[in-house]
Amino acid sequence: MKGRIIGISGPTVTVDIPDLKLYDRVRLGLERLQGEVVHLSSGRAMVQVYEDTRGLALGEPAEGMGRPLSAQLGPGLLTGIFDGLQRPLSRMAAVHGPFIRPGKLLSPLAMDQSWQFTPAPQIGDTVTAGEVLGTISEGSHQHPVHAAAAGTLTMIASGLVVLKEPIALLAGDIKLYAHEEWPIRQPRPYRQKLAPTAPLITGQRIIDFLFPLAKGGTAILPGGFGTGKTILEQAIAKFADVDVVVYAGCGERGNEMAEMLEEFGELADPWSGQRLMDRTILVANTSNMPVAAREASIYTAVTMAEYYRDMGCHVLLLADSISRWAEALREISSAMEEMPGEEGYPTYLASRLAGFFSRAGVVETMNGRIGSLSIILSVSPPGGDFTEPATQACLRTSGAFLMLDTALAHRRHFPAINWFQSFSLYDADMGSYFEKEVSPAWNRNRRKCQALLQRDEKLREVAAIVGADGLQDSDHLLLAVAERIRQDFLCQNSYSADAFSTPELTAEKINTIISWGEAAEKRLTDGEELADILSKDKP
Repeated sequence: MKGRIIGISGPTVTVDIPDLKLYDRVRLGLERLQGEVVHLSSGRAMVQVYEDTRGLALGEPAEGMGRPLSAQLGPGLLTGIFDGLQRPLSRMAAVHGPFIRPGKLLSPLAMDQSWQFTPAPQIGDTVTAGEVLGTISEGSHQHPVHAAAAGTLTMIASGLVVLKEPIALLAGDIKLYAHEEWPIRQPRPYRQKLAPTAPLITGQRIIDFLFPLAKGGTAILPGGFGTGKTILEQAIAKFADVDVVVYAGCGERGNEMAEMLEEFGELADPWSGQRLMDRTILVANTSNMPVAAREASIYTAVTMAEYYRDMGCHVLLLADSISRWAEALREISSAMEEMPGEEGYPTYLASRLAGFFSRAGVVETMNGRIGSLSIILSVSPPGGDFTEPATQACLRTSGAFLMLDTALAHRRHFPAINWFQSFSLYDADMGSYFEKEVSPAWNRNRRKCQALLQRDEKLREVAAIVGADGLQDSDHLLLAVAERIRQDFLCQNSYSADAFSTPELTAEKINTIISWGEAAEKRLTDGEELADILSKDKP
């Protein structure tokens, strides 16, 4: 399928290639720039280019690749750093230099790298599609290799293997490889989706205790500039109780991604003690990259996440931020001259986001394993306006809303999650889990904590009117207890040893504060002076 370029408008190029399909990949010009078909009409196709189109000219050749943008999946993804098109940035730098040059591609996986393979069946055995052929040691992770077809084994490798060679042969000379390709916009199949039953432990007390998340659940972190979205997402990526983390920097500033790459290379996983990068995949699509690659980046990331979910792993996908993805979608829609919706966003913004969120969940995989994919997205509403379309579209489909408050951030209270405006739809089920597995007083202390914070807010409003001297001693005691909850429990410094708190430590800490408050309230009732109570026996 070949043709010519007949129109150019910025990153949008019109070609006359026949028989193209929507989202097919196209190579453009003498430098063979990459793009994908976003609009079809009689005799022509509109292509959104993933790369800079400067120097592209009318009449230059164009070629359809006959397939959509796909992710290459196999051993070697863990510890990898990719861009939104899954180009391996470390190897690209080694081969082509520090800058991504137009039209340059490398296989996402190192096809010549040797891997230790341990076979499961033997020659002569009959295997079914999806059956495990063996495992490859990918660091500390045992990477299962599944058969792509059914048949009788005539050859199966053992020992050191390379990805470019078949790992097994079936009767009829059918070759089986240890890698595969999957279209990024097509969800990977599973037998059935299950209800979330286990919590996603983040190590952040305000989340795990007040607004718990579930493995297989979804959450959004909306907040204005300077509220700590990126720091909170990175803290969750470091400490989350999962097998694999996929972190997508979608339109992020380059310096923030550089700091994260440096930090993740030095940190240890608090759950396994191994290097943090050993369980992490990074998708670095910075703000200076073309918008088409930014729009594709979250689909590339979620496809890699689904691949590890299908192995029976618990996977966490974080994207920062989905607002910049929505802005890229708006720019592409505008270039195609589509009818704009609210604030210029395309009318299908909400359905696209709902479709993306639907790829999260706990599933029974095609080979009978149970895996989960959790999704946490940060949202950057312009001017901190939570009524804007991207935030509202996410709010309607996510399971938890963790609102980051500018006022809390200005008071240096981090994580700056507003405990009055945030909510989690998983709190009842996860609360029962924590009550059974961690502390019988978990739900009681949670309700007590919420009640104290609510009464504290009302008393502060009263004190602002009548003055602190107009409050009773019991009110002053309540304010003191609530202050300790805010400062000693809800605050966590991401750069200290307190950055991570296990559920057991969380339960112990809040129980100590609430028990002290209840004991102090009894002593006050018994006639002891408030000043004496507050000056001693501090938790």
